[in-house]
Amino acid sequence: ETRDNANSQLRSALARHSGESAIVYCSSRQRCEKVAAQLTEKGISALPYHAGMSAEQRRQNQQSFIYDEVDVMVATIAFGMGIDKPDVRLVAHLDLPRSLEGYYQETGRAGRDGLPAEVCMIWGLADVIQQRRWIDQSDAGEQRKRLERGKLDQLLAYAESITCRRRLLLGAFGEDYPKDCGNCDNCLQPPETWDATEAAQKALSTVYRTGQRFGAQYLVKVLRGADDERIRANAHDQLSTFGIGSDLDERSWRGLFRQLVCLSLLDPDEEGMGGLRLSPTARPVLRGEQTLQLRKEQAPVRASKTKSVRTELNLSGAALERWEAVRAERANLAREQGVPAYVIFHDSTLQIMAEQCPTDLDQMAQVPGVGAVKLERYGEAFLEALNGGARSV
Repeated sequence: ETRDNANSQLRSALARHSGESAIVYCSSRQRCEKVAAQLTEKGISALPYHAGMSAEQRRQNQQSFIYDEVDVMVATIAFGMGIDKPDVRLVAHLDLPRSLEGYYQETGRAGRDGLPAEVCMIWGLADVIQQRRWIDQSDAGEQRKRLERGKLDQLLAYAESITCRRRLLLGAFGEDYPKDCGNCDNCLQPPETWDATEAAQKALSTVYRTGQRFGAQYLVKVLRGADDERIRANAHDQLSTFGIGSDLDERSWRGLFRQLVCLSLLDPDEEGMGGLRLSPTARPVLRGEQTLQLRKEQAPVRASKTKSVRTELNLSGAALERWEAVRAERANLAREQGVPAYVIFHDSTLQIMAEQCPTDLDQMAQVPGVGAVKLERYGEAFLEALNGGARSV
């Protein structure tokens, strides 16, 4: 989803997985520290992980996450390689990843136990401009820059897609997914599109008439005819494009500028001052030789309007109470034995326990994931948890 209020959007995602494991990826060490602190202040147990920390601190934080002593790991891409934690229920990106390959690898750390999990990416125009600038200002050769620009364009095409994301993601790696997945945001709530040709012409013309040196926020104000001291000082309230975009709200204009940058119709200025300039590919749009059918901006979904992923486990009433009971028992045993919770039982095994509610060891032995050794070691304890303290005899 596009960035509106990143902190609020992240907390909305985490609220759908309260008490469950989540990984939040950030682009910088400083951002990791800040986000982890903000979540902690809101009562969400979170720790940072990045290359600027000592090896011992990284190890301690990683162990706390693996052993379920903390719910959320806020990390750079330095975290995750070789991590075998199957019960991660959410992987969130607070910044645009560097490539689709990286995104695929990082999101693949969610739901490895086969139970429902969620991935989300919160991004915006600033991410695109920053990454384009990094590429343009790097010391790499032109061939390498072309490769990096191609990777970024591939990622942006995925982010702005209006079709099934699973088909697009797998197709990027040569896999043919035969039908829409029915589970991504585009399948669940197909985005609206609109003919943005005229609006794009207004936006591009405003970029040109203001001297190709201002950022999207300023340009939106000009288009909407804002009463702004800076605009008056620059005499931009005298331009023919001043106020011609009052028919669209600020969110729609911001979204349009983001998409124009993603389509390479606008480029960030070379000096890195945040301004936007026309690219050669903008000319056909300005001349009316090319039309644009773009994705409509959607208002961000708030926590109060979202549902817990646990409801998708088809657990309710007594079964949901049993689910909580066996998870609590597993957590207690994990702490006592000093092992990660999933070493005792995976979430998928606990789900079946909660659904079937075995009442003796013979029935417990039929639950997938409960072998002879685990039955002997944990069977009685989980029967007691399932049956409200009435241990089987």
